[in-house]
Amino acid sequence: MQNQSQVPQMITIVDPYVFQTLQSVIGKTLVIQTVRDSTRGVLKDVKPDHIVLQAGDSTFFIRIQQIVTIMPD
Repeated sequence: MQNQSQVPQMITIVDPYVFQTLQSVIGKTLVIQTVRDSTRGVLKDVKPDHIVLQAGDSTFFIRIQQIVTIMPD
């Protein structure tokens, strides 16, 4: 047991319903409300743990676990 190297592992909770719903609105303008603030932009990509939102010239990577509501614009 002492000879085994310990490698950090990432563990994330995936909500398959939110993930699937977000995939269905890629390319649409959304308002994403997080625990911190709201951002309006075009949904560019969805990963199991985060989304990519384009707002003007800025790109935001938002953790799905931080999202409170998703509203179409």
